[in-house]
Amino acid sequence: QVQLVESGGGLVQPGGSLRLSCAASGFIFSGNTMGWYRQAPGKQRELVASIASGGEPYYEVSVKDRFTISRDNAKNMVYLQMNSLKPEDTAVYYCKAIAYAHWGQGTQVTVSS
Repeated sequence: QVQLVESGGGLVQPGGSLRLSCAASGFIFSGNTMGWYRQAPGKQRELVASIASGGEPYYEVSVKDRFTISRDNAKNMVYLQMNSLKPEDTAVYYCKAIAYAHWGQGTQVTVSS
């Protein structure tokens, strides 16, 4: 079955960086668009970035030029490099194959001084 395991979250000061990783299994990873979502307390889950099977990225406007999504089809991994982090980036971050309904457990990112 589809499994998604996120890692790499933590506590970071404003302006800092984190790299999130997601290990995927149970489906044909290379043929699927992958996305990173986040959910802040009291807010709806939102798509932050996605990357198509061919590598074409999409970014939500608030993270464009700060976040970079990438994938390694040989390892079934998707990454989110987050730079210049802001307190409003604080959320639980999830990866997901766009075509599937399954979610991982998420990884907490907290940006605070």
